[in-house]
Amino acid sequence: MNDRFLRACRREPVDCTPVWMMRQAGRYMPEYRALREKHTMLEVCKTPELALEVTLQPLKYGMDAAILFADILLPLEPMGAPFDFAKGEGPVIFSPIANKADVDKLHDFDIEEGLGYVLQAIKLLKKELKVPLIGFAGAPFTLASYLIEGGKSSAFAKSKRFMYTEPETWKLLMTKLSDVVKKFLHQQIDAGVDAVQLFDSWVGQLSAVDYRTYVQPHVMDILKDVEKRGVPVIHFGVGSLHLLEAMREAGGTVLGLDWRTPIQVGWDKVGHDRAIQGNLDPIALLAPRDIAEKHAARVLEQVGGRPGHIFNLGHGIVPETPASNVEAVIDFVHRTSAKS
Repeated sequence: MNDRFLRACRREPVDCTPVWMMRQAGRYMPEYRALREKHTMLEVCKTPELALEVTLQPLKYGMDAAILFADILLPLEPMGAPFDFAKGEGPVIFSPIANKADVDKLHDFDIEEGLGYVLQAIKLLKKELKVPLIGFAGAPFTLASYLIEGGKSSAFAKSKRFMYTEPETWKLLMTKLSDVVKKFLHQQIDAGVDAVQLFDSWVGQLSAVDYRTYVQPHVMDILKDVEKRGVPVIHFGVGSLHLLEAMREAGGTVLGLDWRTPIQVGWDKVGHDRAIQGNLDPIALLAPRDIAEKHAARVLEQVGGRPGHIFNLGHGIVPETPASNVEAVIDFVHRTSAKS
């Protein structure tokens, strides 16, 4: 197996910088778009053979790790909060949470029963892969935000108002979500994933004080527990420069940085006893190849060859991205880091 991703997670020497990209399986790929013409997003997620196919699709570009094709919202349905993906709008929660009675309706569930299709996809993938497999889950704040907002949001006003005005109910909601996420990550490790990532996509909307008060204890409960399993645990949030010290305290053997954070600044905040993942601006991949490579070179220059860097984007690949640019940047990172 190509294990340079796992070695970088452990801050061990590597022959070149490993690369994987968030949303590396998705709409920028013609093969994926063709598949989606026949199947909905949820159908792909819930059919292990299709999830297998989509997870494998981008590996031809030279990624050093695969990430399971799934969605962070999948645990919500078996908890009692069904949703769907509206074309052009993203996820839509059918019955958003507005009060304690709504939170009380959310329930625990057996992971094998409620999300067995995810575990089956992992088992199928482990028979095929020659690179490590990354499992993942959404962090409780991000999941709570979707539940309360009813879908995507810009200001997260409903979520933050709920957090401020109903602190005990908020704590109950976060506890329920954290318990499910923790079990889900453990089950993914049992099924065979080589690393896990906790996505806190919207946590950057919070101040450092609010993060420590309303979120950090729940994230810490998840990550410190999962770290005991001995696999790399990646902790990632968008717009999180001001939260990095608190996120380090919460846990994660690898901290992900988005493109707003210079790597040397972020690594200093996180501490050099942790590995770092990131952090090319996803929009740089829309530029001509030479410009995209200049942006990638800037990331590598900031790292300076220090062990413990996994090259990634600062968030997911956008659908308009030319697949040829993805392949070119991966090749560039491998070649350039090998020389240095």
